[in-house]
Amino acid sequence: MKDPKIIDIGDAPRNPDNLRSAFARGLTEPLSSKGWPRWLVFVLALVGLVYVLNPTLGIFELFPDNLPIIGNLDEGLAYILILHGLVELFEGGKKNKLE
Repeated sequence: MKDPKIIDIGDAPRNPDNLRSAFARGLTEPLSSKGWPRWLVFVLALVGLVYVLNPTLGIFELFPDNLPIIGNLDEGLAYILILHGLVELFEGGKKNKLE
């Protein structure tokens, strides 16, 4: 007889290192290798940088910061845009030189 408190969520991943490395590769792989134009990645990174330097500009404020949890998502998005811009700057040129 099956215990009703136990919920079967399926099999565990066979190799969790593959998941972790795929996630890390997704963050450190330039977006230009996925088909994004390099200029667009740099423009989005610049928008993220402007937002981080002056988050209360009003034009770019996506969510008010006084909303719990949701208010900080736009800053997180801005940091992700900056991260992808830096990855594109440092790693995107290497990919193009190798090809």
